[in-house]
Amino acid sequence: MITFNLTGEYIELIKLLKAVSVAESGAHAKFLVENSDVKLNGVVEYRKRAKVRVGDKVEALGKTIEVI
Repeated sequence: MITFNLTGEYIELIKLLKAVSVAESGAHAKFLVENSDVKLNGVVEYRKRAKVRVGDKVEALGKTIEVI
């Protein structure tokens, strides 16, 4: 599991994927979301700019990211 320390109120989903190196680039992060390869709190997320907040869990490419 990957943990991400959130410093603000939220982070956009594609920015989080890029920040923790799950996605190689912003374009790759968008591709993952568009192809239903990303789950936010266990539900497939289709919004690229979904607001991810403390306590959320994101799953992509077999990795789980916990936002703390």
